[in-house]
Amino acid sequence: MSDSVGGCIRPRTAVSEAEVEALVRGICFKTGPPRLLGVEVEWLVHELRAPRLPVSPERLQAVYTALRAVPLRSALTVEPGGQLELSSLPAASLTECVRSVSADLEAVRAVLREDGLALVGLGHDPWHPPRRYLRQPRYDAMESCLDRTGPGGRFMMCASASVQVCVDAGHEEPGPLGHVRRWWLAHHLGAVLLAAFANSPLSGGRPTGWRSTRQLRWTQIGAGRAGGPPLDSDPRGTWARHVLDAPVMCVRRDGGPWDVPEGLTLREWSRELVPRPPTREDLDYHLTTLFPPVRPRGHLELRMIDAQPGDDGWIVPLAVTAALFDDPEATETAYRAVKPLAERTLGLPAPHNPLYEDAARDALTDPELREAAVTCFTAALAALPRLGASTEVTDAVAAYRERYVLRGRCPADDLLDMPGGADRGPHGRETRS
Repeated sequence: MSDSVGGCIRPRTAVSEAEVEALVRGICFKTGPPRLLGVEVEWLVHELRAPRLPVSPERLQAVYTALRAVPLRSALTVEPGGQLELSSLPAASLTECVRSVSADLEAVRAVLREDGLALVGLGHDPWHPPRRYLRQPRYDAMESCLDRTGPGGRFMMCASASVQVCVDAGHEEPGPLGHVRRWWLAHHLGAVLLAAFANSPLSGGRPTGWRSTRQLRWTQIGAGRAGGPPLDSDPRGTWARHVLDAPVMCVRRDGGPWDVPEGLTLREWSRELVPRPPTREDLDYHLTTLFPPVRPRGHLELRMIDAQPGDDGWIVPLAVTAALFDDPEATETAYRAVKPLAERTLGLPAPHNPLYEDAARDALTDPELREAAVTCFTAALAALPRLGASTEVTDAVAAYRERYVLRGRCPADDLLDMPGGADRGPHGRETRS
């Protein structure tokens, strides 16, 4: 959500419906040999010694001002609720990506410690209600738009955090590393990654009945905003149509609050040209307001993984995803492992289908998801040395496989096992808005 483009609106040439479709086709899938990798790590910011106490906006402002003076390779941004995000540069290898982001996180943590604050790897704030830190026209408009679908939008904006892994779109031609196969794999493997790394079972201090409450919040804001398109053999075409038929979150203005139309799609806007004609800049902005579990941005951005516990927990989903997408043998194994899961989608786009719902609620207690996860993690472990991964990274993946995957568990289960968590059990299941 922090990937906004500039808010200043200057006269630009209007784009037609046909031009929008052509632009989306051209910019969202850039094919070629998979060679680059990236990660975006989001964190909740809590008090170091008393994490249940909310951090005041003034303290957040002070520490973020200090962080802006710290030289980092990653881009540092702040989410609407004050969550901190580091976005890596595209890296030529897993080792380069891990080394660069780890160094940046070490520098960030040092600054936070001086003010008694800490980064916390949880997919959803377990204690505090959503509270907006950023007061900007973009987030004012987003809040107004998402409030129409219920409270899930505010939780998503202000109380959630994730690990987002970015991989290349793949080859133009067919095959295990072709862009059509990788697009399909990202969505179905995504359910396995969601289940294996679920880490957000609590809200308001109580179990929600979902091991990934974060994913529940995304689902609650609706298919038009957080859903993906149907999967077929033409990802460019289906994504372009999805973008055109998605609701416009806001129409930006140079001064005053931005307009928040209700029910206006980009296709309708490009035809009706009111309240003003849409421009190329409006298209670019519209793309940043769509939050599917797999978002094509030239590369593929996998957005379904909860933030992970521990200082280095984010490395495991990054390494597993990299191995399963960029090693041909592991990719083929993962494809075969998740193919039977496709039937459980009932042909519905992610995440608004039974497969993603089961992954978010039940995680690896679901036998089929557990079986697929064991196969995928085993394939990733075999592939990591071929990708040049360090012993430390490989050992971390092996330890995670042993602690969680082979036992049908995920980090959410650790939280539920704590006093006040699992002793009540994952009951009190929330109903969807």
